This record gives sequence, C-alpha cells and structure tokens, in this order.
Amino acid sequence: MALSPRPAEGQPIVFRNGIVLTMDDKHTVYKNADVLVIDDTIAEVGPQLQVPEGTFEIDAKNGIIMPGMVDTHRHMWQTAMRGYGADWTLTQYFVWYYLQYGKLFRPEDYWAGNAISALDAVESGITTTVDWSHGQRTVEHAEAAIDALVNAPGRYVMGFGNIFGGPWEWTADPAYRTLIEKSQEDSRLLGVQLAFDVTGDPSFPERAAFEYAEERGIQVSTHAGVWGATNDEGVRLMYENGFAHENTIYVHAATLSNDSYQRIAASGGSVSLATESEQSCGQGYPPSHALRSHDIPVSLSMDTSVWFSADLFAAMRATIGADRAWEHTNAHETGETVTHSHLRVEHVVDWATTGGAKALGKDSLIGSLEKGKKADIVLIKNEDSPTMTPIINPYGHVVMQANRGDVHTVLVDGKLKKFENKLVDVDLASVKAKLESTIEYLSSQMGEEQWVKEQNPDIPETKVLDNPYTYTEYRSDATHQAYETPVAE
Repeated sequence: MALSPRPAEGQPIVFRNGIVLTMDDKHTVYKNADVLVIDDTIAEVGPQLQVPEGTFEIDAKNGIIMPGMVDTHRHMWQTAMRGYGADWTLTQYFVWYYLQYGKLFRPEDYWAGNAISALDAVESGITTTVDWSHGQRTVEHAEAAIDALVNAPGRYVMGFGNIFGGPWEWTADPAYRTLIEKSQEDSRLLGVQLAFDVTGDPSFPERAAFEYAEERGIQVSTHAGVWGATNDEGVRLMYENGFAHENTIYVHAATLSNDSYQRIAASGGSVSLATESEQSCGQGYPPSHALRSHDIPVSLSMDTSVWFSADLFAAMRATIGADRAWEHTNAHETGETVTHSHLRVEHVVDWATTGGAKALGKDSLIGSLEKGKKADIVLIKNEDSPTMTPIINPYGHVVMQANRGDVHTVLVDGKLKKFENKLVDVDLASVKAKLESTIEYLSSQMGEEQWVKEQNPDIPETKVLDNPYTYTEYRSDATHQAYETPVAE
C-alpha cells in the first residue's frame, strides 16, 4: 500500500474542520475549527483559518483535536515485563521487584523497557511522560534510561530513583550527581525530578535528598499514602521540615487522613492519580473524591504496564468509574440518591492534559491548544470505526468511547509522530528484538518453572507488610492500620 503524503521538514501544518478541545482556562470548545502549526508552535486556533501557501492539511472532520496528554508517573523500565503481574497484589509487586528479582535487570534491559514504553505513550496520544525511574541501582542503569528516552518520540521528564538504596545515599554519590546535573542541562529532556519515598522514619533520613533537590531546583515526586509503605507520617515530616512545596507531586495519596490532605492543599502540592493501579493493587481507594473536596490539583498516570494498560484513556475511564462508585455507595449507605455526578468527563480530560502540564510546571509550554504554545497535538479520528460516530459530547467521547486505536495523528513539537493511526519513522522491530533478549535473559536467570510461578508469587517469610524498602531497618505497622478515606465537610 502506498504511503499517504506527509509534511516536509519545516512545512506548516493545519488541522481542518475538527472539534477542538482547547483545554484553555475557559475550556473553550470549537465545533468546527482549525489548528495551525508553524515550526514547533501553535500559530492560531479557530474556524476557517487563513494559512500560509503550501501548508500541509490534515482533514480533521469527524474527529476531535485535543492537546497531547501528560502522564505524570510511569515506571517505564517495567514495560519490558508487560502483563507479567496481571494478577499481582501490591505486596507481590514489592516482593518481586524490591526483595527478590528487581536487581536482575541489566542496563540494556532497562533500555528496552524504556524504549517500548516510550512508543506506547506516543502511540496512545501521550506526548509527555514522567519516567518514574526507580530501578536505577547504578549510574549505568540511569544512563541507559536516558538514552532510550532521548532517542524516542515524545517529551520526557527523567525521574531519578533507586529502590535499592536510600535517597540520602544515591543523591550524595558524585557520579550520580554529575549525571543528574548534566541531565538538567540536556535540552532533549523536558525536565528532571527526584523520585523517592518517605518512609515515616522519625529521624527523617530523606532530609539530605530534599536538601539536594532544593539546592539544584529539582522537583520531587513521592509515593504517598500507599498501604504498607507510606502514610501520613511521611507527609507530616515533609511539611513540618519545610519540604512540602507547590511543585511537589504526591503519587497515589490514597491511605491518608484529612490532616495530610490539608497539608498538601496548604502547601500547594498536587496528586498524580493512577486509578487503575490504586483500585486493583491495594494502595487504597482511589482518592479523587477527597482531592476534589480539598481542592487539590490532580494529574493522571498509568503507573506500570507490568499490570495495567499503557494509556490515559483507560486512566480517565477508571477515574470516572471509581469516583462515581464511591459517591453512589456512600449515598446509598445513608439512604440518599445521587442525582448529579460531581466528577464530569470534562474534569478528567483536564487532568489528563493541562493538569499534568501544571503539575510539572510546564503549562506555559504544553497542556492546551493556545496560540504560542508548543505544538503537541492529538487528533482522535477513525473513519473505519462505528464507535467514532456520532460525536455529540466530545469530552464524553474522549473518556467513554475512544481508545488508543482511534488516535489518528500525533504531533510533538510540531513534528509528525503518528499519522493515519500508525507510528511514523519508528524501528519497532529493533526494539522488539531487544525486548526478546531481555525476556530470554530474565527467564533464564530465574529458571522457566520459577518464571511462570512468580506470576503469582508466594509471600516470603521475611516481613514485607510494614515496609518493603531494603535500604532501611525502619518498620512501622502504622502503614497498614485501619483507616477510612476522609472527605472534607
């Protein structure tokens, strides 16, 4: 089959006659409009645009044009084991990666996981991804992760992390510091984070990592409110020691009290929801209802493909479902009836786009379709799918009807990355070959019988319910005490 024409390097591009979800502050929607891209920038948005001569036209009729989505928390290295842990609990995940087999990954295996995850993201309309890269037990692993990202389509934030060492240790390593600081200056990355957890140890050994982050002006992202791992004490320590900031991202934030939500809200932090993960693994009930009540900013993430889908369509749908299930269930327990849903489809589309951009402090560049912003654009259109017609409520269509296969076109920085429902200029065969090598290596290291058995691993005699982190002796059963997810009055 002959390939359709594609824009030449530097050629202006215009999307014509689509439904445009701008996701600007007013959530402006155009029913039949255009988006003009010149170089790497959105030049104009509106109906019947006049465009430069020679502009490449993409027919967006019967489609939805929206900003590229932003995933604020993805363990990309684990995509090398896609679906392996489909039946895992969170405890089994901790056992496999933290206690037993996570150290088997070589730098080349790390590279393969990142490479396929990057293609996953862009193929599904995610143009910016935070690589919450917490398996970097050596500098070589971190270098492999970065190499995969800067050679992949899409924008990436490198979240440096290491579940095998204390954050106060690896952030003090001169070689590691050199790589972090070099990465801050690397224009091929959108940014850098430190990705580590706060166990609640009252001696607060994580202080040194926070101090380094502040010294370098680096954002911190942390798993908070995760059953069996982190709880209110971690949030309290961050807040009382002055390390809870406006740019701090709290991932999951499920098993927390009103006190913690108030601290997060007061300091201006945001929460990255990974609803598929929270409702399946056991971090705690997805807390979107509590976040709404406390007016805490929200972004969305898909967490890890060792379990879950690799796109934010599933994340948006799961978030709507979890929030509404909670609202109805709580109403029924008191004999009430919910007649109007508080969380709307428009809200979760916002969380998947501009919510993520704001969490990363990049909303002046990405997250909405506005003149002057970077041209990270997604066209959802599929003329061969009966599900893509009629489009009556475009927000509802994005959340409840569309899927990754309906992503027709993806631009990142004004460059075509997916067109007519297929990735552009990608050597998928090479990445597949490296993945095959990784799976062959991992399974051979474990032995075939164990490789199969560990898809439902037993819990070892060593206690893991109080704290899965091998780099500290601190334990507290407070991480799995009974709690009730609160809602503000």
